[in-house]
Amino acid sequence: MHTLLLDSDDVRANAPIEQLISAVEDAFGAYQRGDAQMPAKSYIDLPEYNGDFRSMPAYLNVRGESSEAGDGWDATGVKWVNVHPDNRAEYGLPTVLGTMIYSDPKNAFPLAIMDGRELTMLRTGAAAAVATDHLAVAEATSLGIVGAGVQSYTQLEAIAAVRPIEEVVVSDVDAERAAEFIDQFEDRFAIRAGSVAEAATCDVLSTVTPVESPIVDRSAVGDHTHINAIGADAAGKHELVDEILLDAKLVIDDYEQTTHSGEINVPYSAGRLTDPDIYASLGEIVVREKAGRTADDGLTVFDSTGLAIQDVAAAHVVYTAAQERGNGTPFDLLGLADS
Repeated sequence: MHTLLLDSDDVRANAPIEQLISAVEDAFGAYQRGDAQMPAKSYIDLPEYNGDFRSMPAYLNVRGESSEAGDGWDATGVKWVNVHPDNRAEYGLPTVLGTMIYSDPKNAFPLAIMDGRELTMLRTGAAAAVATDHLAVAEATSLGIVGAGVQSYTQLEAIAAVRPIEEVVVSDVDAERAAEFIDQFEDRFAIRAGSVAEAATCDVLSTVTPVESPIVDRSAVGDHTHINAIGADAAGKHELVDEILLDAKLVIDDYEQTTHSGEINVPYSAGRLTDPDIYASLGEIVVREKAGRTADDGLTVFDSTGLAIQDVAAAHVVYTAAQERGNGTPFDLLGLADS
């Protein structure tokens, strides 16, 4: 038996966006039904290197009757990921790296080792698409993106798979970075650079920044805008003013993670936002325990911190596609190929 090595190009090439969105939605459903295991994310802090490591394991059992694809599957794996802000300046490396180990649940064989950085971007976009599909107005045709970094690309690609997006407004403090984003998509969308306020008036808004002081004001947001708050992934990060969170139908991905390090962490720790202000988890909406958008809804917000179940679901899609297409590099990790 061989383990499949999948680099960033392999991961991207074997992640059909519709299948990815479906699998991530299945993962939220399995987690809500109790058909998943996801221990708390563990951290190793390395202040001497201005960085940290995070370990994210999970197991999923998607039952056939609940999967949109109609076929049951199970999967397990662990992502080893970091945040080292000095990497680019000091070592010429990305701030965030990551490695995904995808294993066979029945015997623990390491089926694949794949680039976790590309996987993270893909599954984060897919999660935003799942939330957008349940919470945005059906006729949403405009998308605002605040922050034109690497995560923004999959936000547009995935959201455009669930809504008929025509117009895109991208806002970034780095004009060159915004221009690169526009160049990537100008043949598919009516896309332009704009202010944060201009992006916030769109039908759907994704915020993908690392800021610790809110940059989206309540007055700028459209009356029926759906917001995917993606950027906050650590205590102290905060992209939206509190009034947005308090006025919106607020949906989270996971209670422990969002209250600790999601978009709501700052007002929650200060007591300005409390449990009754949280409408539902995305899993509750996926399994129809709570309603998604209704005719009476105005502003909606999805607080996304990123879950290990999403990584495992995405890895399942990538590995399955790579096997079917004969992609990747097989190698004998355990020295068992001839045994």
